[in-house]
Amino acid sequence: MENNIPKLRFPEFEGEWEHKRLEEVANKRIKKNTDNQINNVFTNSAINGIVNQRDYFDKDIANQNNLTGYYIVEKNDFVYNPRISNFAPVGPISRNHLDSGVMSPLYSVFRFNKGNLEFIEYFFGTKIWHKHMEDIANYGARADRMSFSVGDFYKMPIPLPTLHEQTKIVNFLTTVDDKIIQLKKKNELLEQYKKGVMQKIFSQELRFKDENGEDFTEWEEKKLGDVATFINGKAYKQEELLVYGKYPVLRVGNFFSNNNWYYSDLELDDDKYCESGDLLYAWSASFGPKIWDGNKTIYHYHIWKVVCSEIAHMNYLFYVLDDQTLKMKTNNSNGFALIHITKGTIENWLISLPSLPEQTKIANFLSAIDDKISNCGMQIEKMEVWKKGLLQQMFV
Repeated sequence: MENNIPKLRFPEFEGEWEHKRLEEVANKRIKKNTDNQINNVFTNSAINGIVNQRDYFDKDIANQNNLTGYYIVEKNDFVYNPRISNFAPVGPISRNHLDSGVMSPLYSVFRFNKGNLEFIEYFFGTKIWHKHMEDIANYGARADRMSFSVGDFYKMPIPLPTLHEQTKIVNFLTTVDDKIIQLKKKNELLEQYKKGVMQKIFSQELRFKDENGEDFTEWEEKKLGDVATFINGKAYKQEELLVYGKYPVLRVGNFFSNNNWYYSDLELDDDKYCESGDLLYAWSASFGPKIWDGNKTIYHYHIWKVVCSEIAHMNYLFYVLDDQTLKMKTNNSNGFALIHITKGTIENWLISLPSLPEQTKIANFLSAIDDKISNCGMQIEKMEVWKKGLLQQMFV
């Protein structure tokens, strides 16, 4: 970008973009909830934007009897949260799409009197304004919160091309957002479909046929311990975890997120490693099965490697464990924290086991649905990355 001209622009527009200070195009909103009549307390989440605190935390965080010092926030007001995070390195600025509520005086609330609000909202979705925040920051203050003077904050430059160009940009980006919403809805419907199909399969309401169109044999009731062996992982010491090393270490903390890796040079017995295609189960803090698709890895003590017997198909057992875990979590949703599952408990779980050929058909059917869900997820991720790139290039 040079001379206040964005890199990516519609061809019918030319010339430099005008910039105004925030204080020139927006008014500070400092009206307090002095009569304590409003008790909808909002919070500004880096990921979800402005949400009702009660919905976000499933409880009231603020003292409902003393909200007199809180700022009143109305629909279409913008709010800055000074708390920094990996998702918001200088704190988020979000537009309020809810009705009236109140917010802690730690937040900055302002309302624009010029410009297309959707255009301005997209601008705050870029990282372009971050430089101003970094320039005015007082880095001697708390590490988890931006500190600066209010006057400096309201000197932030806000781009204001013609309203026609603002509208054109908004219409284009809205189309991109609509596509992302459609993909997320599709993903949600696929997840719901899979859940419903699994219920029908494991209740035997839905059965498969063999190659000749004949019924498979009746299912047998088995204990999990009769069809699989659960091998516990390595209980490591903190000093055995390295920033670099020969083997990655799979822990409960990165079992599903696949990040924050440590490594180790420990040479262990073969059964303390997992390799691509192995079935694993996290039994502490976070729960559930996973088929490992990485390189040779040390798996932690709070993870079992599940070795199937000759009467169990590994992929079928993955879905059984997934279904059993969901039931366990549902039955435990009474406010009590589920800390761990004992080996004896999981070995005594009763499951219905079809013949091996029917297990294979079930596993292949559910895997095909998972492939569709995965492909949809990748499309969403690609669209969101593309949108971020667009935002950075279409604004200045």
